[in-house]
Amino acid sequence: MNSLLTVKNLKKSYKGKLVLDIGELEIEPGKITAVIGPSGAGKTTLLSLLNGIERPDEGSILFEDEEFSATASYSTDAVRRMAMVFQKPAMFNTTVYKNIAYGLKVRNMKKEQIDQRLEAAASWMGLSGLLTQKAVTLSGGEAGRVAVARAMIIRPDLLLMDEPTANLDPANVSAIEEMILKAAKEYGTTVIIVTHNMFQARRLADNIVFMLNGQVIERGSGSDIFGNPSDLRTQAFISGNMVY
Repeated sequence: MNSLLTVKNLKKSYKGKLVLDIGELEIEPGKITAVIGPSGAGKTTLLSLLNGIERPDEGSILFEDEEFSATASYSTDAVRRMAMVFQKPAMFNTTVYKNIAYGLKVRNMKKEQIDQRLEAAASWMGLSGLLTQKAVTLSGGEAGRVAVARAMIIRPDLLLMDEPTANLDPANVSAIEEMILKAAKEYGTTVIIVTHNMFQARRLADNIVFMLNGQVIERGSGSDIFGNPSDLRTQAFISGNMVY
């Protein structure tokens, strides 16, 4: 499989406790990969390492030909090819327009180009009427849509998402899911989304990674994992029978 990301012998500990121990994991480019598993499985830690927010204690991550490890850092170019959406997105204390445009502004894009991209992104996310509003006054659902628009406007090669629709109403969930699908299908963006929502994973994901106790228990296509998982723990989790 041609991989955008390759994880090898990745380990991370907090206060002496091993929370992530992944021997090997490959992420297929241009596809949506859902990372599922119970709370405490290491899903958010994995995203933080992939994005370079935290460093692994051991092992490495290859982002195409760029290595990230305890001693090697991503280049600025590699970092700018990634975007991350957090479960509780932070808004800059300025307008919705400036929040969404931020990534393009720091890349020194011309205002006409920024306006063109922003108009499209705001339209897709239903934000056109909110561009002059202070972002810190938005509802949770509106802030979630701004965060996704802010990430997608830079047209990243890799989009990392940590429970981006948690606690949102169905309309906001639908808008964000549509944008995720659009990112992969129209822009070829590789999307990795952590989700507890099995219905969402079924709707969106080409591939599934099931994690438990910091390890990857099983990975495969969405149809294989949901239709015929090979590990009993995977079956127990997706059927709701796993107690944790």
